[in-house]
Amino acid sequence: MSVLVGLIVMLGMLVIVPAGLRLADVPELERMRRLWPVFAVPGAVALWLPRGPTATVLALGYGLGAALLALHAPARVVRCPQPLLSWRTAPAEVALCTALMTPAVAATALVAERSGRPLFGFGLGILALTVPHFHFAGFAAALVSGLVSRVADSAAGRFAALSVPLGTLLVLIGYFIGDRAELAGAVVLTAGMWTVAFLTWRTVRPAARDRATRLLLAASAAVLAATMVLALSWALGEATGLPHPTLTWMAATHGVGNALGFALCSVLAWQRLNHPTTHGGRTA
Repeated sequence: MSVLVGLIVMLGMLVIVPAGLRLADVPELERMRRLWPVFAVPGAVALWLPRGPTATVLALGYGLGAALLALHAPARVVRCPQPLLSWRTAPAEVALCTALMTPAVAATALVAERSGRPLFGFGLGILALTVPHFHFAGFAAALVSGLVSRVADSAAGRFAALSVPLGTLLVLIGYFIGDRAELAGAVVLTAGMWTVAFLTWRTVRPAARDRATRLLLAASAAVLAATMVLALSWALGEATGLPHPTLTWMAATHGVGNALGFALCSVLAWQRLNHPTTHGGRTA
């Protein structure tokens, strides 16, 4: 499972985060996007080294980049308060700020895990799984929910853009409070992600001009709907004692599905939507 988790985390670090920063279309993030490999490559290397000082130092390099990225969230609120005053645009802003902060949570877990030291009472296995979780259920999910909210200007779109960050926060709080609080977060997050999947299928996908983009959007919506069933079943089982998938099974199904089927397909599709190219003699 460690090899699988490492590959998933590398995808998040090296592909999903920088591509997502480009999709955010925020000028002040452009420099951060260009510099991101300086922080992400050491973090990716740290994944494959034995736990110890070298891996910890490299993980700290990634943590520095994630911290600098997280600082853009409060800075954006201070510099640009006007969008937050509009009930139409505020949800997308909340989703973007959440996306900017979640890699820092992942990086904190990575540093602790690579140093071989439990953090806040969590063992190394849980910390290792926290890293991909906050790259995909955190960064990618929040970013995509904000993008969907901008296109699907409706109550459902705003609900998705708010419930995904709220669900992510509740899941994080649930780590410290207990399984039932984590279940509440999983319910909120699942509701938001299902709404993202529904709006992607019904609103965003039909608006795409080329078949490849529509297929990518369809795949991301279908996979997202399925993987969140697994997430909900796992959280329910943890809270109630009912039979539920193991962490290894969750990594191989929910984890891989969210990374490849949802996050990667979504990023590729939104890049095509935001930067159309010509295919077969017509505009995509």
